[in-house]
Amino acid sequence: MGRKERREREQKRENYASIHSAEKRKNTLITIAVLTVIAVIVGYSVYVFLTMTETAPGGPENAGALGSEHSHAAILVKIFGDTFEFSGPAFQIKSSWIHFEGRDGSTMHKHATGVTLEFLFDSLRIALDDQCYVFPGGKSYCTNEDYVLKFFINEEQVSDIIDYEIDEGDKILIIFGAETPEEIKGYLLQLENQELVK
Repeated sequence: MGRKERREREQKRENYASIHSAEKRKNTLITIAVLTVIAVIVGYSVYVFLTMTETAPGGPENAGALGSEHSHAAILVKIFGDTFEFSGPAFQIKSSWIHFEGRDGSTMHKHATGVTLEFLFDSLRIALDDQCYVFPGGKSYCTNEDYVLKFFINEEQVSDIIDYEIDEGDKILIIFGAETPEEIKGYLLQLENQELVK
């Protein structure tokens, strides 16, 4: 009986050892598989994040990566001689790509290449084309027999500005009314003396 018991005990030990060893191998393989999957997910996430900056959500279609440019331009909007201010909260940092900031309503900040003024005005919910300037509430100022919407870029009159991409130090003037050439010169001088807030 002693030998038989001893063999049974040895058999149990061997069975226990082989079961324990197999279980340990199984757990090790599961751990390796889980860590591999986590590494693949993290690697893919990093890749997507690094490449996403060029096509970040909410940006203009042809824009470069955020941070690919940082330009400042002055803007002055005159409607019937009154200055329209972009300094209110409704017009501050509505897009990361191009915006007004720091409670200043006279300096545009552009943070990527390929961003046009159309994108700025769209982000502010201001409809703008070569004929009309339409505020978010629907109030519109459109060229008619008595009043004209005019645009100036660096003192040069242009027919439209929506496709224009600002450069550092640009001066943009938008006028609606029936201004005389002297009044326009006065606005251009006011814009020239306007300080860029960086």
